[in-house]
Amino acid sequence: MRALYKATAGPGFEFVERPEPEAGAGEVKIRVLRTGLCGTDLHIESWDAWAQSEIRTPLIPGHEFYGEVVALGPGVHDVKVGDRVSGEGHIVCGTCRNCRAGRRQMCIRMLSVGVHRDGAFADYVVIPESNVWVHGADIEPDVGAIFDPFGNAVHTTLAFPLAGEDVLITGAGPIGLLAAAVARHVGARFLVATDVSPARLELARRMGVDLALDVRTTRIAEAQQQLGMREGFDIGLEMSGHPTALPEMIANMNHGGRIAMLGLPSQPITVDWAKVVSHMLTIKGIYGREMYETWYAMSAMLASSATLRQAVSAVITDRFAAPDWAKAFDTARSGSTGKVVLDWSA
Repeated sequence: MRALYKATAGPGFEFVERPEPEAGAGEVKIRVLRTGLCGTDLHIESWDAWAQSEIRTPLIPGHEFYGEVVALGPGVHDVKVGDRVSGEGHIVCGTCRNCRAGRRQMCIRMLSVGVHRDGAFADYVVIPESNVWVHGADIEPDVGAIFDPFGNAVHTTLAFPLAGEDVLITGAGPIGLLAAAVARHVGARFLVATDVSPARLELARRMGVDLALDVRTTRIAEAQQQLGMREGFDIGLEMSGHPTALPEMIANMNHGGRIAMLGLPSQPITVDWAKVVSHMLTIKGIYGREMYETWYAMSAMLASSATLRQAVSAVITDRFAAPDWAKAFDTARSGSTGKVVLDWSA
């Protein structure tokens, strides 16, 4: 099969032929049709400090995908050959305290597809049946390929009730854009997104935000004035990981405001903890998706709203054939696009 492959430690990938994987007990073999590019994949390709500490080669990366089930290992009961599917990329142990309590997204022994085991940047991928998500016929392949990051957005956005609330999203990358679409769908009142990329800010406007701010030229406090807000934001969704984003968000929250934080900081952040205490703010870390409540919520929302389906699809701005992977990575790394998808179906 064709695969993007990192044979040894170091920058880059090779587009090569590799043996097809076979489904073992309890596993499902999937013919990959589409894959999404993630920041994690960019880290692995460039072989930065995080990749050097986390990745063991050889490895086929890739964890965002949509495909068709072609073979079942012994003991598979519910998934069927021919099902169109995506996959939950976090594989859990099933026996730690959190797993046994039904909090599988908090597993202490979690392994990631495309990070700790071969992933989906290939014609075929094998994952446990318990990680397979079967789609309805109404899900387009491109949208199915980004259910993983869409799940990050849904998990973060629904961390706190936000119907009728004023919501601030810092970071209008693909997940921030998806969060904006979900927040509008759920019924946020004022919705403000920030970034430094004009292209991404324009995409945020298409998602239906009330204001899309370039924080190089406009402060968030000015957005409150423009919208006639009197008491600050009720909900904050921090998607950027930039060291200035969380402090600026805290400075613009209402008393009792709640912050869901998905963006991974690249360096230490100085926080005004006195304000966190005196304003009784809540800060909640978010990682991945709830297994599998987030997946049910994603499918239900898309099934119930053509508007949301269109918005999610609009986040995908660039598509490439799999052999053109290098161009796709350059495009994703530019920081000025929405989601980038690779087509493996040819």
